[in-house]
Amino acid sequence: MPKVTMPQLGETVAEGTVTKWFKSVGETVDKGDALFEVSTDKVDTEIPSPVSGTLTAILVPAGRTVDVGATLALIDEEPDGTADGAATAPRSAQVGPGTPTVTSSAPRATAGPRDEDGGAARLSPVVRRLLAEHQLEPGDVVGTGPGGRITREDVLSHVALTSAPAADGSTTISPVVRRLLREHGLGPGDVTGTGPGGRVQRRDVEGAAAARASGPRADEVIAFTTIRRLTAEHMVRSKATSAHTLMVREIDYENVERARRRHGPAFKEREGHSLTYLPFNAVAAVQALREFPHLNASVGDDTLVVHGTVNLGVAVDLDGEGLVVPVVRDASSLSLREMAARVRALATGARSKRLTVDDVSHGTFTITNPGPYGTLLTGAIINQPQVAILATDGVSRKPVVVAGLDGEELIAIHSIGLVALTFDHRVIDGAYAARYLARLAEILETRDWAAEL
Repeated sequence: MPKVTMPQLGETVAEGTVTKWFKSVGETVDKGDALFEVSTDKVDTEIPSPVSGTLTAILVPAGRTVDVGATLALIDEEPDGTADGAATAPRSAQVGPGTPTVTSSAPRATAGPRDEDGGAARLSPVVRRLLAEHQLEPGDVVGTGPGGRITREDVLSHVALTSAPAADGSTTISPVVRRLLREHGLGPGDVTGTGPGGRVQRRDVEGAAAARASGPRADEVIAFTTIRRLTAEHMVRSKATSAHTLMVREIDYENVERARRRHGPAFKEREGHSLTYLPFNAVAAVQALREFPHLNASVGDDTLVVHGTVNLGVAVDLDGEGLVVPVVRDASSLSLREMAARVRALATGARSKRLTVDDVSHGTFTITNPGPYGTLLTGAIINQPQVAILATDGVSRKPVVVAGLDGEELIAIHSIGLVALTFDHRVIDGAYAARYLARLAEILETRDWAAEL
């Protein structure tokens, strides 16, 4: 039986947690379809199926952590109509971040002890089709084949049996469902059936029991996801490690806003997305780091490691589920348009869980951008082992004092926002951070952005 294994998602990754299966046992999958989701200490990633076929067994349920290379599931590549118990020479499929590799393996066994899921790992295509037609789960049917395997006759007999009237007058309830109703103290009338003709199925009973147990006023207990747990651990460790200090600077974005107004519509038509403030802030932040390299650094053992290349991390919110920080490599080499494209591509990859560990590694300085939500001031937590993080908050139209042509003071309406630098006071002094913010403001307020668009 072709095997799906835990992929190697990075050089330093030795294990992963299966957080979600996108397919259920018995469902068909096409090569390249999202099959399951893996979470590591770096990133959550959707893994595609390496082959087309039928998912016949899930060996590692969601929530379990296993080593790289461990077998997670089996996919049957047998064509429909293959006889029960017929031996084949299937292949073993290895899932990886690149093209899956497929190698030969020994034929599978056709008998063994009955599985808790009703022997789903050994169902023939004919049996799977019959179960699907009658909307049955493998566990609903008692198998009489070798090792408790479900045969075609078992499914047909089960259908015939459950169509006959029961002693309590119910005509569409299987023995398994009757047992579940008794266990949960429910009657047939307490459950809304979703099967053919309103038949009550196992999932209907389980859903009704869960709803009754929760009650209308019960608290909701939400377990931490892997990424939420790891984010929490990382944030607490950062606060315990660095001497966090916050410094804020007001920025007059009118120079940026003029470029956006003039070139924004053409940019959106050409690139397919809006020209936001983020790429301007990113380019300016990276340019200023050339003059203040100690902010593009990491803390070592009683040392400051100043990095020669700026690898810019951009914090991305995963719809409230957590944060991930994809990295723009060698960011100082990018133009404004290139920065905009790269940031958008990484953010899209993060939200669609298509990033690899390499996409979120080796960052040297980080930007977090809550500004689109209209925030005023954000004191971000440093992304260890970096020494600083820049938060770019909301930009709004405000009256400001500007100099006229003759030097007189005038009132004008400009786009104004705040940027906040959180830095590690163990290695960076306030004056150094203040000069960096002053240079950042100068770049944003005076650079010829229109020429770059």
